[in-house]
Amino acid sequence: MLEYAREAVGLMRDKRRADLDTDRALGLATLRCLEIVGEAASHIPESMRQEHPQIPWPQIIGTRNRLVHGYDLVDYDIIWSTVVEDLPPLIAELEKIL
Repeated sequence: MLEYAREAVGLMRDKRRADLDTDRALGLATLRCLEIVGEAASHIPESMRQEHPQIPWPQIIGTRNRLVHGYDLVDYDIIWSTVVEDLPPLIAELEKIL
């Protein structure tokens, strides 16, 4: 989770929201990183998830499911927000755990 969350944030470094609309490779790479973060979260044992309720496990896993199954309805405003607003605090929490 941590590796791909960092990767997604790194992809957005020095980028603007509009870049997701014009750079298809950037958009696809970012989506893939978020999918992997969610998939990895789904493999965390329930007992460990309960030990770390500060991490929004259901939302992370749900995001992955929406991206994989609703690939034709991706809202890049939400992707941008997720990467620039939600991932940095998630990264900080994961670093504390590890």
